[in-house]
Amino acid sequence: MYTRSSALFSRAQQSIPGGVNSPVRAFKSVGGEPIFMVKGKGAYLYDADGNQYIDYIASWGPLILGHAYEPVIKAIQQKVLDGTSFGAPTELEIEMAELIKSMAPNVDLIRMVSSGTEACMSAIRVARGYTGRNKFIKFDGCYHGHADAFLVKAGSGVATLDIQQVPGISEAVAQDTLVAAYNDLDAVQQLVKEHKGTIAAIIIEPVAGNMGCILPKPGFLEGIRKICDEEGIVLIFDEVMTGFRLSAGGAQQTLNINADLVTYGKVIGAGMPVGAFGGKKEIMESVAPLGKVYQAGTLSGNPVAMIAGYTLLKELKENPSIYKELEEKTAYLAKGLGEVLTKVGQAHTINQLGSMISVHFASHAITDFSTAAAADISLFKAYFHFLLSKGVYLPPSPFESWFLNNALSYADLDKTIQLTEEFFQK
Repeated sequence: MYTRSSALFSRAQQSIPGGVNSPVRAFKSVGGEPIFMVKGKGAYLYDADGNQYIDYIASWGPLILGHAYEPVIKAIQQKVLDGTSFGAPTELEIEMAELIKSMAPNVDLIRMVSSGTEACMSAIRVARGYTGRNKFIKFDGCYHGHADAFLVKAGSGVATLDIQQVPGISEAVAQDTLVAAYNDLDAVQQLVKEHKGTIAAIIIEPVAGNMGCILPKPGFLEGIRKICDEEGIVLIFDEVMTGFRLSAGGAQQTLNINADLVTYGKVIGAGMPVGAFGGKKEIMESVAPLGKVYQAGTLSGNPVAMIAGYTLLKELKENPSIYKELEEKTAYLAKGLGEVLTKVGQAHTINQLGSMISVHFASHAITDFSTAAAADISLFKAYFHFLLSKGVYLPPSPFESWFLNNALSYADLDKTIQLTEEFFQK
């Protein structure tokens, strides 16, 4: 069934560490070998052996309208005829910045970069430069990219590979990273008290997606906002996953919480490698050439990525009903899966907000990394491979949110629900 993929994986391991260019793709958490894809169209992926899959990853979030969305593809094809990179400003970069500002709350100025990792790394640097402080708080299980300071108790691939201490991260860097449990406001207050006057920023996934989909408890983000206001700390929302996915204004709009800085990732490139960080004018004016906080990138504002993202975001802005349709589909899937799991007597917790969802085989609430890690991981592994064999592609890790795209049909959702029942009745 996976003859060609298996051969490609064997070949890849001769030239690429572990045979993959991003660790979670290696299937370490679920076992087996990764599937090599050759094409995506609408709600479906197609592998090197010709198998079709209902896709619940959507390139880890950005493909909100599905794979190879025709207006985006046509815009890329047209734009690439003019060249792929200039290393000089273009009008399209201005139009993209203006579009993002018109959609996202509390973004006065925005700087384009080339990845979510770069965006988060830069936001921390700006917060440090603006405040004159060095330490920052992150949350156990939240993943903000692979910059050194973020790999202290990170989620996602680090959790999947069970790497507790990441070699290559110096003790000095690690000491500036303070870690609290997600949804534990008391722990944040204690850290701020212990390190008073030295914390530059608190960075958080407002809805976590790298330990499954974890929703903030009522009052948690509001409490963090209050602490930041009282202590002069910059609040950074990592919206690499939630930005323009939960709503046109991202998590800030959906949850009605204002951040000082916001980071974005591949959503603003419709799946192309791109990112951005932005926020309040007084903070962003610290960035060179206006200020002394240096950040640069030859490919920042790349025209091909910009036109792809601009086309997608403009569609989302002009058709807000897309978000309602996506949420309805995701709620339908959550309800169907929940009914099946209850019917067969399987303990479960399903977390869902908008078009983000995760299924945890546990009887307890999933509110942070420790509760996510205490779920039945071996059962998820078997469930993943059963669905994969039947043409449903889930994230290959229990520590990842599922992302729905609006090309998914109710027939696709019904098939997923029916296969889940089939698995548990075996």
